[in-house]
Parts: sequence; structure tokens; C-alpha cells
Amino acid sequence: MPKTSDILSVILGGGQGKRLFPLTSERSKPAVPIAGKYRLIDIPISNCLNSGIFKVAVLTQFNSVSLNRHITSTYNFDPFHSGWVQVWAAEQTMAHTDWYQGTADAVRKQLLQIVSARCDYVLILAGDHLYRMDYAKMAEFHWQNDADITVAVQSIPKNEASRFGILKVDGTGSITDFAEKPKDPQLLETFVSRSDPEQPYLGSMGIYLFNTDVLIKMLTNDRNSERLDDFGGDIIPFAIREKMSVYGYSFEGYWRDIGTIRTFYEANLELAEENPSFNFFDQHNPIYTHARFLPGTRTRSCRLNRVLVAEGSEISGDIIEHSVIGLRSIIGEGTQIFDCILMGADYYGYTKSGAPVGIGKNCRIHCAIIDKNASIGDNVIIEPFPDDAVVDNPLYVVRDGIVIIPKNTVIPAGTVIQPEA
Repeated sequence: MPKTSDILSVILGGGQGKRLFPLTSERSKPAVPIAGKYRLIDIPISNCLNSGIFKVAVLTQFNSVSLNRHITSTYNFDPFHSGWVQVWAAEQTMAHTDWYQGTADAVRKQLLQIVSARCDYVLILAGDHLYRMDYAKMAEFHWQNDADITVAVQSIPKNEASRFGILKVDGTGSITDFAEKPKDPQLLETFVSRSDPEQPYLGSMGIYLFNTDVLIKMLTNDRNSERLDDFGGDIIPFAIREKMSVYGYSFEGYWRDIGTIRTFYEANLELAEENPSFNFFDQHNPIYTHARFLPGTRTRSCRLNRVLVAEGSEISGDIIEHSVIGLRSIIGEGTQIFDCILMGADYYGYTKSGAPVGIGKNCRIHCAIIDKNASIGDNVIIEPFPDDAVVDNPLYVVRDGIVIIPKNTVIPAGTVIQPEA
């Protein structure tokens, strides 16, 4: 039986991340902070390390500086360990002069590095999902079925089928058909793979395990007239048509695609619940991140209810409910915060304009995301917007009804952000 040491993991850094704007205006999607102290990229890398996969490459292209800095400062193995976590940046070469044209094209442009890694299997992962998964179990499934390609799949509700690549699986687990984000109800009826009427479909999780020789052949197949630039839209359907051995590995655990402001917001706030569906408190399968030397958080005269608080914060507010408070957060006296995500700060002190970083006194903030290093003056009010609201203001952005204060923004004292009457 092969071993997980024979697997190379390739994590896709994603495109421009427009649906997560403005959180991605200065950083790539995998670099977006989550749960107060982590970044999204920490999830797949930690899953790899916990699964015994120690050769990990992260493909980057857009706004990659902060992601590169985080990876290189966090994931350093000792000299007696054969593993590594590397950043493979998009680059111009004699063979390729353009940017990545899709998920599969990104891997195609790094085939030289993949071959140099000398691994028999390549695990393709996304850098913007929240889940905990033992890839070793998926690999065992792959080997037992003598598969060319294995796709991780999960049951999908009827009302969400159009958001996913939907797979048809037979009784042996072999994938017989694939449709990318189908919207035709008649077509969907042919893709029912489960007896559960509420979740009759199987959707691709964007996790693929390839035999390396199969992957290389598909990405360099000169006789193929098709452009195989995307794994979901091109590679998997092509493999099925070519009668390759493609299997679906069923994963029943928690999994969330952090692709929009709404899903990012909801996934974070779920972590503040008493019994969250995804729990960072797991001593056997921890989520790793950059080691920091910060003091414990200090609170004064503030009521906290269902709040996840990171270290290094100074909280003097009145009440905070159902919120995530990030690293180095400063919250002034009398401030009330409800259903919010505060990403905290990279430093203590003042912005370039001289405003103090953090949230001032006697503010009332409801249903908002405050990005890093923001300065919120005293007596600021932020109220929720309708769910379909879209607003672009010099000081704030509204997406999916959620007010977002971009990174490094200064909100003057007394500002009121609320829907127009």
C-alpha cells in the first residue's frame, strides 16, 4: 500500500476574490483572517500536516504578498524533516507568458515543480474552505479502488445544487456523469444519487486526488483539441468521457466554501456559538497558524455573551454579543457590539493620520465586519442594511446587507452608517 509521504498537496490560491471584496482588496482569498487569529490558508495546510502529508505547495497570483509572508514565517520544518511548505508564484517562462487561466491551468504551469517533487500522487485543494478532513482516508479509498482520480463529494440540498458541480455516482462509487452548476430542473433529476429527498445530490468539494502520471498526461495531451483549464468544468468531465477510473469519496463532516461575504460572515459567527459545527478546540487535529507572543486579553466592566476573543486585546465596552474579536482589538468604554466580526490589528497605536487603532467609546455597532487596523471614532453608529443592499461609500462597503469597514479605514467620531429612511 502506498503512503501519504507519496502525496504532494497543491493548494490553489484562487483568483481575484471579487465576491469577498473589499476583504480581498489588499490580500488574496486564502490570506483573509478567520476566527480571530487564523487565516483561511491555515485550514488546508493544517489538514495536510494532520494527515501525514508534508510536501505542500501553495499556488499564488493575486495580491499574494501577505499570503507569502504568512506562509514563510509560519510553516518552517526542522532540518531533520524531509517536508516543506512552499509558495509557487505565477511567473512568466519561455513556455508560458500569460497568467493562470483556471484552476487546472495553474497546475499545468507548475508541472516542472510537480515532477521535481517526485511524488506518485497529487492532491489538489482550495485555499478558501473551512473544514477538517483526514486526507489519508481519502487516499486509502483511492488506492483500494485503483482509481486514476478521486473527487471528494458531499450531499447537497436541492436549493443549493446550482452552486456546485453535481456528480452522478453508481453503486460502486464510480462517477458516471458530471454537470457544472446545473440550473435545468430536468437535468438535475438525472443526477439524483441519494435517497434522501432533502439532499438528493452529491456535489464536488473541489478536492481532487490524482495519480501524478494521469494528471501530467491530461494537462499535456496534445491530441486533445479541448482547453482543459479548469478541474470542475473541464478535467473531470473529460476524464469521465475518456472512461478513466474516476471515483467519488463521500465526506460527511462539516465543510463550508468561504466564497462570499455572507458565507464568510456566517461561518465566523457560527464559531462563537456554544457548540459550533466546526470546532477549533481539537487537540488531536489542531489548526496551525503564525506563532505570536501576545499578552492575554484583558476585559473591564464588559458583558460578553457568545463571543470568540483572540489574544492581545483590551476590551472596556458595555456589552458584546455573538461576535468574533480578533488579535490586538481595542474597544472603548460604553461601546456595544452585536453580531460583528472584528479582525483586530497588526500593531498597537495609531494610524498614519494619527487616529487611534481600534473602536472608540460609546459606539453601537451591529452586523458589521471591521477589517484590520481600522480606527472607529467615539459615538459611531453602524446599523444593519437589508440583505440585498449593495453600497460603495468612501468609508465603507455594504454587501449582502453587511457593513464592511475596509482595512486601514478611519471612521470619524459621530459617524452614522445606516440605511436611508
